[in-house]
Amino acid sequence: QVQLVESGGGWVQAGGSLRLSCAASGRTCSRYGMGWFRQAPGKEREFVAAINWSGGRTYYVDSVKGGFTSSRDNVKNTVYLQMNSLKPDDTTVYYCAAAHTQPQVLAFMDYEYDYWGQGTQVTVSS
Repeated sequence: QVQLVESGGGWVQAGGSLRLSCAASGRTCSRYGMGWFRQAPGKEREFVAAINWSGGRTYYVDSVKGGFTSSRDNVKNTVYLQMNSLKPDDTTVYYCAAAHTQPQVLAFMDYEYDYWGQGTQVTVSS
């Protein structure tokens, strides 16, 4: 079992930045593919970013490319999502998740993930 806890959400003006953290406990997350998703009320969960075991491979949904960066520190058992140039459309709850993957594999679909955090709210005002 892996427990995931997100932090770092909050309120920011458009154009600002936030860094989300996802701390893993229970088992090391170094052998899991990690992902970030977001879900607004009444909408489907949306893939945001994925990162492989080592952090050497990442992938982002088109709407955040160039603005969001995912990284990980396997010693600290923590994954990060640096969000720059935030827009009001980025307002929603963000979730991190862990997937049983092979080392170089990125997971893009929510059903590929086995463990989820509780989410952290990000609010971007115009």
